[in-house]
This record gives sequence, C-alpha cells and structure tokens, in this order.
Amino acid sequence: MDFPQELKYTKDHEWIRIEGDIAVIGITAYAQGELGDIVYVDVDALGETLDAEETFGSVEAVKTVSDLFMPLGGEIIEFNEELEETPEAVNEDPYGKGWMVKVKISDSSELDTLLSAADYQKILS
Repeated sequence: MDFPQELKYTKDHEWIRIEGDIAVIGITAYAQGELGDIVYVDVDALGETLDAEETFGSVEAVKTVSDLFMPLGGEIIEFNEELEETPEAVNEDPYGKGWMVKVKISDSSELDTLLSAADYQKILS
C-alpha cells in the first residue's frame, strides 16, 4: 500500500501535507479502502477554527459513515468542492485529487505529534 514519505499521518487515518502555514488534509489509501466506495463527503466546519481531534465532517460510503477528525488545530479555509460532484476521487486518488480540506495551522508545534509514513505503517501491521 502506498504511503507517501513526504506526508504526515494520524492514528485516525488522515494524511497531512504541509504547505507553509497551511495543512492540506485527506484520508489515507488504507482508510478509503476500508470504507469502500465513497459516495459523499460532508465538511460542515468551513470557516471554523477547531482543535486537534475535533470532528470537521464525515465521509459516507455505500455501507457506512465515518467521522473526519482534525489532525491539528486551525481554521478550515477551503473545502475541495470537486468532491461534491466526484466523491469517488477519494477512492481513485486519495493523496491527490481526493484531498478534503485546507487548514490554516494555529500551532505549528502540533506537527510534532503527527506520524511519519513509517510510523503510520507500523500501526497498521
């Protein structure tokens, strides 16, 4: 399974790409594989500032719904609106077109709490 080395990860199966003081967030290939065919992505916290581990939305698959958790605190400044029309992008390209939100990071020291690709892989085995 593919876990890009340049990304950070959480035990809740989110991935984080850091772009300056912005974090781009999505769910991992493992998570989308476990959920199955994704039919809807709901982000109800656009414009809100949330703490790490707070729920910022949910992903609906054919047979289940799963909450999305903030990997670090910050303001949700953008939602990937393409997912409204093509939620299957999360299944097809979880680390690219399947990104979900962009967050303005509140406290960069929280980055130290995130997992490396190797550490994330260890929790899956």
